[in-house]
Amino acid sequence: MITSTDLTGAGAGAAASVPAPAGAGTGRVGETVVLDVDEVGGRVERTELPGGLRVLTETMPGVLSATLGIWVGVGSRDESPELGGSSHFLEHLLFKGTRSRTALEIATAMDAVGGEMNAFTAKEHTCYYANVLASDLPLAVTLLGDLVTEALNTAPDLESERTVVLEEIAMRDDEPADAVHDLYAETLFGDTSLGRSVLGTVESIESLTRDDVDGWYRDRYAVPSIVISAAGRVDHQQVVDLVTTAFGDRLGGGARPEPLRLGSDVVLGGPARPTGLIHRRTEQTHLLLGSLGMGRLDERRYAGAVLDAAVGGGMSSRLFQEIREKRGLVYSVGSSLTHYAGAGSFSVYAGCSPKRVPEVLRLIRASLAEVAAEGLTTEEVVRARGQLKGGLVLGLEDTGSRMSRLGKSELSYGEYLPVRTVSARFEAVQEDQVRAVAADLFTRPTCLAVVGPYRERDLDRLLAA
Repeated sequence: MITSTDLTGAGAGAAASVPAPAGAGTGRVGETVVLDVDEVGGRVERTELPGGLRVLTETMPGVLSATLGIWVGVGSRDESPELGGSSHFLEHLLFKGTRSRTALEIATAMDAVGGEMNAFTAKEHTCYYANVLASDLPLAVTLLGDLVTEALNTAPDLESERTVVLEEIAMRDDEPADAVHDLYAETLFGDTSLGRSVLGTVESIESLTRDDVDGWYRDRYAVPSIVISAAGRVDHQQVVDLVTTAFGDRLGGGARPEPLRLGSDVVLGGPARPTGLIHRRTEQTHLLLGSLGMGRLDERRYAGAVLDAAVGGGMSSRLFQEIREKRGLVYSVGSSLTHYAGAGSFSVYAGCSPKRVPEVLRLIRASLAEVAAEGLTTEEVVRARGQLKGGLVLGLEDTGSRMSRLGKSELSYGEYLPVRTVSARFEAVQEDQVRAVAADLFTRPTCLAVVGPYRERDLDRLLAA
C-alpha cells in the first residue's frame, strides 16, 4: 500500500490524519486533512497528491454503494467561438476507447457489475462519474482513470461521435423548454463564453477536427485542474492508493492545484440585448425574464437564495400562488439564481398559451417590483429558510449527490462547508438582508427570451406588457 506520506518521499507509514476547522481545504502535499466528522460516523477527508491532484472522500457508513467522480476544471467558458462545444464533444469522445480498452470493453466491464457510468459538461467544469457497489470501487477508479488519462480520440471515433453530438443539439432545439434557457444565456451575456451554449453550434461542431479536440484534451486535462471525489462506503486511504495507481507518472512534478477561478476578467454592464426570440409553431410559449445576478463567491448569496425560494422556489412562492393557483394562467412558473465565477443571473421561467403571455409577464414584473419595494414578510423569510435547509439535507440522501457536493466545493469554492454550517448560514439570513438584495436584483435592467409562435414585431409589445 502506498500511503500519502510515501508520496512525499518521507518514508513508509500511515497517512497523517490532521483534524481541520470547518471549511479548511488545504494541507501539505501528501497530508490527509479531516474536514468533517458527523455524529453518525460520516467523515470527510482531503489529500493533495504530488502534481496538484486533489482527492476528497465522504464516508457514509449506512450504505453499500459508492459513487466516484473525476472533475476537470474546464468547460465551455474556456472555449473560443471557433472551438465552441469542444469540452462537451470531448466528454463524449473519451468513452470511445483508450490505449488498453475498447469502448465495448469499457461498457461491458461496468455492466457486468451492475454499475452506472456517465459524464456531463457545464460552463466551468466537466465530470466523469460511476456509481457501483462499494466492493467494485477499484474497477470504477481504474475505468474512469483510464478514460481521463489514456483516451485515444481517433479520427474515425470523432466522426461517428460528431453525428451523435449534432443529434443532441437537434434534440435540444426540438424541446422549447431547453432551447429557451440557451437563448436566455445568449440574450443576457451575448457572444461571450458564458452566453454560448455548452453544446456548441452546428457550425462549430461540424468544423472541429481531430487535432482540435485531442489538442483540447492534451492541453486542458492536466493534473492541477483535476479533482477526484468519492462518497459512500469508502475508505479514504484506499481511494488515494487507487487514484495514485490510476494516474501513475502524471503525479510527478512540483505543481500545485490551479488557483480558484474568480472570474475577475468578467466585465458586464447589463444584458447584451433586451430580447431574444426563436419562432416556433408551438402550443405553448416558453419565456425567461431576468437580469444579471451575483457571482458565486458573493457574500449575499445566502440572502439571495432565501429571496429566490420565497419568490419562485416552490408551490407556496409568490409567483406560483399568484400566477398558477389564483389565476390558472400557467402550468409551470418559477425563479432561479445561477452563479458563476464573477457573474450570475436571476431569471423567472414560465410556459403558457401565447395569448396569455402579456398578462403573465405583467404579473411577474408586478410581483418582483413589489418585493423590490417592500421586501418579504417575516413568514415568507422563515418559510424560505426552512425550505432551503430541508432541501439541502434531502438532496444529499444518496452517494451521487454527496460526491457532487465534494467536487463542486473544491473546484468552485476552494473549501468544504459541512451541511450544518450551510444550514446555519441560511438560518442567519434576516429580512433586511433579503430586502437589500431584492432592491438591487429586481431593479436591474432585464432581458426577455421567448420560444413560441411570436414574431420580432411582437417583442416590443411583450416588453411593454
